[in-house]
Amino acid sequence: MTLPTRGFDLLKDVDVRVTVELGRTEMKLKDVLSLGEESVVMLDRLTDELLDVMVNGKLIAKGEIVAENGRFGLRIVELAGGSGAEAA
Repeated sequence: MTLPTRGFDLLKDVDVRVTVELGRTEMKLKDVLSLGEESVVMLDRLTDELLDVMVNGKLIAKGEIVAENGRFGLRIVELAGGSGAEAA
């Protein structure tokens, strides 16, 4: 008996963690402990750089922040491994 293959249909309902990374920095623990309200932590990314979109820690795309109805969102600008202007 052979079951028909459904490709990725079996995986479509699997939960994954999607994260968007604004940037990174390294700090000494004493500097982290001294953070307070209104502290500013400078990140390694410029304001006009695309953000990393990751699924379960693996980079899948680059995107940019959008705002709609008072909420943040993300516009996918390029897929990882893509030629550049591929939109999802």
